[in-house]
Amino acid sequence: MGMKLFIKGAVAAGVFATFGASAALAQSCTETEFRSKPGELYLKAESEHLQNSNHTAAAQLIQQLRAMPDLNCYERSVVTRLSASVNIKLERYDEAVRDLESVANSGGLPREEQVKIFYNIGQLYLSADNQRKALEYFERWISMGGRPNRDDNWRMAVLYEKSGNPSKAVPYAEKVLQADGSNAKKEVFQFLLYLYEKTNQLGKQAQLLERMVALDPTDKRVWEAISGNYYKSKDERKAFEVQKAMYHAGLLTSEAELMRVVNFYNRFNAPYQAAKILEKEMNRNKIETNLKNLELLANLYQVAREHEKAVPVIEKAAQAGGGAPMLERLGRSHADLQQWNKAEDALTRALNMGGAKDPGLAWVLIGQSRYENKDRSGAREAFRKANNRGGRGWLNFMDSEDATAQALRVFQARQPVIELTNEKDRCDQFKVLNPDQLPEGCATVEDRLAAAQANLAEVEGL
Repeated sequence: MGMKLFIKGAVAAGVFATFGASAALAQSCTETEFRSKPGELYLKAESEHLQNSNHTAAAQLIQQLRAMPDLNCYERSVVTRLSASVNIKLERYDEAVRDLESVANSGGLPREEQVKIFYNIGQLYLSADNQRKALEYFERWISMGGRPNRDDNWRMAVLYEKSGNPSKAVPYAEKVLQADGSNAKKEVFQFLLYLYEKTNQLGKQAQLLERMVALDPTDKRVWEAISGNYYKSKDERKAFEVQKAMYHAGLLTSEAELMRVVNFYNRFNAPYQAAKILEKEMNRNKIETNLKNLELLANLYQVAREHEKAVPVIEKAAQAGGGAPMLERLGRSHADLQQWNKAEDALTRALNMGGAKDPGLAWVLIGQSRYENKDRSGAREAFRKANNRGGRGWLNFMDSEDATAQALRVFQARQPVIELTNEKDRCDQFKVLNPDQLPEGCATVEDRLAAAQANLAEVEGL
């Protein structure tokens, strides 16, 4: 009701100021003044309206005037204008509009008066909540040379938006922002942002958002809008940079917001930074320390090949109810760090508990742990239990190792036999050629050769 009262007063004053008794009339009307009887009634009506504020009495007098059969063109025109002013005061807007439209359509009005009357009709339709007709007359007002002020531009922007034509609303809203300058309120910024989004003007939206954040760097909603704008433009890297800046500025506080930053870091191939933020916020109780988040943290450290940092996290996850799968991961992490005893312990517990995701791999790692600890028979047992390609590969490798070791032992055992055989042959030659001067070793060569041959036979029988 407050807006209607404002419009009623403003339009009524404007109408009467524009259309006083001395206003220029249509060029086709040659009359220029009232005759005595109509003039007397008009003055009474005008007095009741302007001086006594008795608008009902004024309306009755106007009705009497209009009932006169012989009013000339000048009298009809001036009475109609007074009627419009009175009807506005009485909030009979439909009748006021008919009066003003009658004057506007009478033809021959000076351009400046017609411009004003279109503006007043637009305001009347607006007060009657007929936005379509209000917009129609405001458009006619502007097309005839009307010059909108700041409030007029705002009104036009709102009317165009409500009529479903945001593209036409944009230039008017931009003029409002320009007029407001540094004193522009958030509602103006937000309305213009909305219009830019509706008209897909992402470039202008980005510029406006940057202006807004410069005015208030602590406005979280503006930062979010900037990030969202980049995301819509499919520039996720810039959206990530905005989120990162918000995080370091302390603007992100909820778990969902912090997890979004963690996920951004991970998406852009920075798992270690993602893990550091996740662990930091878990320690600050900003992100819940549950099994799901512990698993994620462990994954991030492992992808970043920070196995030493992953191990204590996986241990916490196992204690938090991770069960066999988490013990299995713990064992693999210990194996990556070549902590073989810890690896075998964790993997054995996982297998005993049941539910390991890859029992075959667990047995392979147990076998590798035993192999590193020189327990070859235990390693073979584990590799056989693995019953997979990895286990068979290890068994083949160990067979190859054993074969190589055996070949080396045979080679090492055969060398003395060869050397002692050659020595015996030389001794036999000395016995023929010079039996009195045999080398000292010839006396024992046969015993030593027999021992070497016995050793070779034993080695080859292994």
